[in-house]
Amino acid sequence: MDDAEGPAPGRQQSPAKDAGPVDPGPHTRDLDRPRRAPLHLRAWAVVRDMPAVLWRTVVKSWDDSIVGHSAQAAFWTTLSLAPLLLALMGLIGYVANWFGPDTIGVIHDRIISFGLRVFTPNVVDEIIRPMVDGVLQQGRGDVASVGFILALWAGSSALSSYVDSINMAHDQHTVRNPVFQRLFALVLYVEFLVIAVFTLPLVALGPTFLVKYIPTSWHPAVAQLIDFGYLPFVVLMLVGGLALLYRQALPHPLPWYRHLPGAALAALIFLVASTGLRVYLSFIASGRGISYGALATPIAFLLFTFFLGFAVMVGAEFNAALQARWPAREIRTDQLRDWVVEQIKEVGISDPGKAAAEGLRRATDPIRRRQRPEPEPERSAPPRPAPRVGPR
Repeated sequence: MDDAEGPAPGRQQSPAKDAGPVDPGPHTRDLDRPRRAPLHLRAWAVVRDMPAVLWRTVVKSWDDSIVGHSAQAAFWTTLSLAPLLLALMGLIGYVANWFGPDTIGVIHDRIISFGLRVFTPNVVDEIIRPMVDGVLQQGRGDVASVGFILALWAGSSALSSYVDSINMAHDQHTVRNPVFQRLFALVLYVEFLVIAVFTLPLVALGPTFLVKYIPTSWHPAVAQLIDFGYLPFVVLMLVGGLALLYRQALPHPLPWYRHLPGAALAALIFLVASTGLRVYLSFIASGRGISYGALATPIAFLLFTFFLGFAVMVGAEFNAALQARWPAREIRTDQLRDWVVEQIKEVGISDPGKAAAEGLRRATDPIRRRQRPEPEPERSAPPRPAPRVGPR
């Protein structure tokens, strides 16, 4: 009767003996991990171990020849500035009418004003301003022209040096083929150009649109707020761009949030270094230091680009040190790939590549309809024996 009524409420059923192990799937692999410590204990562990992480960053940066790679990045950045502006302004010319007739002029003024906040006035007046004016005077270039394609190739040289430095910081510089690495830098450069084409007009024209659509009585307060928050907003945009560069450059990337500390540190180092360099160059310009004559402005620009490459590489080394001290979980795509490989190996296929190729071949084969088998003829039942008559 108990079997017919079912198990009593509250009584646990024992698992079936013949049931095999249940595969948890790729996204439940981390269920066996121990539970996390409370937040205050984890914060104290970060503060306690941060000196060791910073020291590892310094040692690893020196072992990876950070000075040489920063100088290489500065050289290629200097040579790539004119092609970068040519490609950027040539592409913005196609979308400028979407944002208004004065978009190019506003972007020109924003580039010059931002350059004055970062570089010295001599660098802006003798290098950046003439270069931007020369590109704008040429008008919108033909994107399909040979010169524009050469500008893309030359402009991607600086990004290629940054990609190499980031891969070396994470010990992934041998994963990609060198030729493929250079082509990958070109594709990544085009990706950043497309993002910049739609981002720069929004950043440049954002304050104007905000002032236009707010009530008139709010204009003074909002204008002061925009002037106060514009530079921090641009810095946050740069930090996000650096985090995107750190993630896209690696063959085996980390989760998104693990690239933000290095990007913030790189932005901080570059801002501090550029401020100190401005003070030093103003000291030289006053006649109390060594005078470089006509080479002063190019040398100053090279120093700015050197500290830019230095900051980018230090940020990558800091992310690598954090990963070595506190390893992050694999991203979902890596977890799914590893789980699929494990399932293939459990089936008995030693080479997952051959299994994938075989699965693709079977998936692309033409559909074969199975023919229904013909029904067999019904067999007549054998005759029943006659009943026995007589005494048993």
